[in-house]
Amino acid sequence: MIKPKLLFILFLLFYTIIVVKLFYLQVFQTSSTEVTYLKTNKIPPERGKIYDRNGEPLAVNNTTYLLYIEPKLIKNKDEAKYKLDSLLHIGDATLEAKFDETKDWMPVQGKLDKEQKQKILSLGLKGIGFEDEYQRYYPEGSLSAHLLGFVGKDTGGEDVGYFGIEGFYDKELVGLPGVMKTDRDIFGKPILIGTQQKLDPINGRDLYLTIDSSIQEFVKKKLIAALETYKAKEGCVIVTNPNTLEILALTCLPDFAAEHYYEFTEDFFRNPAISNLYEPGSTFKPLIMSAALEEKKIKPDDFYNESGPIGVTGYTIRTWNNKYEGKISMTHILEKSSNVGMVYVGQRLGNDKIFSYLEKYGFGKDTGIDLQGEATGYLKPKNSWYPIDFATVTFGQGIAVTPIQMVQAFSSLINGGKLLEPYIVKKVVFQQEEKIIEPTVKRTVISKKTSDIIKKMLLSTVEKG
Repeated sequence: MIKPKLLFILFLLFYTIIVVKLFYLQVFQTSSTEVTYLKTNKIPPERGKIYDRNGEPLAVNNTTYLLYIEPKLIKNKDEAKYKLDSLLHIGDATLEAKFDETKDWMPVQGKLDKEQKQKILSLGLKGIGFEDEYQRYYPEGSLSAHLLGFVGKDTGGEDVGYFGIEGFYDKELVGLPGVMKTDRDIFGKPILIGTQQKLDPINGRDLYLTIDSSIQEFVKKKLIAALETYKAKEGCVIVTNPNTLEILALTCLPDFAAEHYYEFTEDFFRNPAISNLYEPGSTFKPLIMSAALEEKKIKPDDFYNESGPIGVTGYTIRTWNNKYEGKISMTHILEKSSNVGMVYVGQRLGNDKIFSYLEKYGFGKDTGIDLQGEATGYLKPKNSWYPIDFATVTFGQGIAVTPIQMVQAFSSLINGGKLLEPYIVKKVVFQQEEKIIEPTVKRTVISKKTSDIIKKMLLSTVEKG
């Protein structure tokens, strides 16, 4: 029989060992015990949805499921691998790598639908589980591909927006993940009476665009027909309200399927409406004409003698058809799109004013449109311009602009002279709060009086030109 004194010593020794062990775990192995005994799962947020101005969905989320396993909890691994492979057809070698007993948690396969999830659950396997995932879905298909962009993966495997609205507003759309922490025993099994901490995810903000899907669909059909008619390889259409510079439609061809972006090269993702550079040609003429009107260098009924080609420092400039009409008005210069007439207007305006108005119209700088990937165009420094450069720019040659820059500048002629910032997002919604985006006026380029005059001249150009 054990003596009471010896029994007391053994009890004290056992108690001391326990205290020392707990002290060691608490002080020296805090992080490792948390990994071993505390299971942390990330709860993904739902990415914000995108709607057109009328509430029609343009980008939404479909719920799918990620199958994961906890290898330490699976007793019959061969049976589990066989059953899972019979449904998922992953391959024995791939599954073998997943059943790594040194890991507490391993992802097996994502993007599973509800039916696949139920079939796997019906197998009755222990040590498996599911996490919700969200897959981006575009109900309108490629209708607004360049406008919306797409959702892909970053280097860490996380969803991230690329190009268009998805890229520009990624921080607003992505939301914040939640966390679920569950106590586990030393074998990794959940402790039913243990603590469970949950921090709910914060879903992303919803965006309502200025786009009208019906207009978008209409102009895309027209663009397809135009490309076929003229055997063109590419084209863009931008429809805007010139008084606010809300973009009502923006479509470019060729486009891509946002949900299958990985099947396309990066060249397809660039939005030509905001990134392609081109010489604007005769569409540039009203901008220079308006500047000359604003500076009172000409009047609509002033006349110019279009007697033949005009020489500029050794260069000869002709009309597009090499025909000359003699005495023509400023309005008629626009109507017949006379290059030599525009050189005269530019000479009246003067080189300094020409360059000043190019800057006022916003050329050489981005417009500020809320889309990822905008180019600034190219406006070379004033000190590198030659007389021929000032001459040719009056009819839109020798300058590189983007389509959206031309829309911005031309709208100022129509809206009373205000240079506005083009925009796509009309409203941002987060929970119960709404933020309305208002038009932004950058500056005044011409007066309302000049705007009224140039509108009449443009109308005459359409009717008589």
